[in-house]
Amino acid sequence: MRRNWMVAFVSAGAVATGGVALAQSDLTAEGAVARGESPVVISDTSTVQPQIQAFTDWKGAVTLVKEHLPPHSRPDLKVRREKGQNDLAAGGLSDQVRTTPGAFFPGVQQTPWTPPDPTIAVGPSHVVETVNMAIAFFNKSTGALEFSQNLDNTGNPGFFEDVGAGNFTFDPKCFYDHYENRFVVVALEVYGSTQAFIDIAVSDDSNPHGTWYKYRTDARISANGCQYWVDYPGFGYDHRAYYVTGNLFRLNGNCSGFAGAVFRTFNKTPLLVGNPATYTDIRDGSAYSVQAATCHDSPVAPFFAQDWSTTQIRLHAIRDPLGTPSLVSANVTVPSYSYPTGGAPNSGGSTIDVLDGRIINVAYRGGRLYAGHGVRLNSKNQARWYQVATNTWPTSGSPTLTQSGNVDGGSGVHTWFPALAENKCGDVGMVMAMSSSSTRASVQVTGRQSSDAPGTMGALTQVALSTSGYNGGRWGDYFDTKVDPVDDTTFWSVGEYAIGGGTWATWIASFQVSDCGGGGGNICDDIKKFKGACKSSGKIVGKLVFTDTSHDGLPVTMSIDGTPYNTTVSGRSAKIAICCFSGTHTVSLDVPSGCRGPETVTCP
Repeated sequence: MRRNWMVAFVSAGAVATGGVALAQSDLTAEGAVARGESPVVISDTSTVQPQIQAFTDWKGAVTLVKEHLPPHSRPDLKVRREKGQNDLAAGGLSDQVRTTPGAFFPGVQQTPWTPPDPTIAVGPSHVVETVNMAIAFFNKSTGALEFSQNLDNTGNPGFFEDVGAGNFTFDPKCFYDHYENRFVVVALEVYGSTQAFIDIAVSDDSNPHGTWYKYRTDARISANGCQYWVDYPGFGYDHRAYYVTGNLFRLNGNCSGFAGAVFRTFNKTPLLVGNPATYTDIRDGSAYSVQAATCHDSPVAPFFAQDWSTTQIRLHAIRDPLGTPSLVSANVTVPSYSYPTGGAPNSGGSTIDVLDGRIINVAYRGGRLYAGHGVRLNSKNQARWYQVATNTWPTSGSPTLTQSGNVDGGSGVHTWFPALAENKCGDVGMVMAMSSSSTRASVQVTGRQSSDAPGTMGALTQVALSTSGYNGGRWGDYFDTKVDPVDDTTFWSVGEYAIGGGTWATWIASFQVSDCGGGGGNICDDIKKFKGACKSSGKIVGKLVFTDTSHDGLPVTMSIDGTPYNTTVSGRSAKIAICCFSGTHTVSLDVPSGCRGPETVTCP
């Protein structure tokens, strides 16, 4: 039987069965360690029929994820968070364009849920994307959608349905474990006042098509006589384990509604061969919205980060994560800022919710920890990034700030949701959102080379522009950037844009910052010509011609007076033909961007 998207909720107190009895975690004492185990369910995505299920471009009712969650709120942290100002200075943007576009294609579009919460995992031949509440596999070379499935039990079946998942699997995330060459996916569940789960799945090789080892692990965290559920996960990895963090909100009992953050460590060894999962939990009652680092090299400990105050961010690390784990924390002083307020305007739409300044992502490489979040400076919201030297911490000493930068897009322009990573060359790639009262929300990328002045990123490059103003309010909740495991130089990013007043879509794009690793040339160099013209009928034609057929199948975006039109390269050319116009108009090549200037055409 084929299952279509349905928004049908498990009622309060109902049981989302999985046939598995799971131990509950008891973390009443700060520093306590709880251990759990969960059996595996082995499934094969190649048996799912149809391989591409009907979730794209949903036309029915849309539900805000938080409206289905139990009532929850964090305590007022204003006293701790507002710590005045300091004299440290953050860098900004240079005039130098540092990004060279590569492959790009549309990701998952509107599902019955909002916001999308997009993340990506990049393997040798595929890109996996997760959103609320779906998963999709794309061909990395062509952008072709090869597989899509609902994450909850509204699929045919749903991705996590075979481990017992109900109809509410929210805040999914994914990454590609380059140490083990596996795709890894996580999603959360909560039902009524009695059930909460962390679902995790690991592919059996570097191809997402085929066998997955799946687990549904208990996420009822006990503290001070109450049980708490897990929200807003961080998801990271290193050479030892997979790490999930999350805010703890009261599930049942009569005590505080917020219990800090949980840090769950999954020993990856049994997950790689389909043995029962083993995990440990640690709780920090003062932590919140913690993100886990995706790590390269072999860090001495797994690292985590969160915002802490208007002059500090807070790092966490777990000593001996697979033995007797202990959590240690340290504050790092950063240039002062204010927390985001007022949201971001977007042309033709209402104010976009840019969240509260929480850290969006964390990445580690070679003793350098990167993190990004939103701040309020000069009466507008701006993306802010940090590079922190971990030094010998947490074994000894302290971490220190190396450099930081703000993304000021210009007068009245707001930027938010920065997600960044470093490649093997020391290049840094970053994605973010941008909008203003006169521009629609867009996805922008930038980067820096290791030789660039401290704190600077290159000029912004637009990779996706909303086709309309957005009236959906909530955006994000996050964007994502990963490094290609094949060449270890190419960056891949995903972000949200709007394709209707309250309709979201995602865009996946790759780019280079330098050619130090031989990762690929500049696509702009392969363009022979770009021309615009207007026929006597009033039809405007835009045509892009490459020097050869190596870009056959590549998605292209051209715009007329700022309205985008998507097309695809056939052979060595791509064309749009739109009717009907009169007077003077501007035809632009938007994607790939930065390659050719606009063409002015005059129609009869």
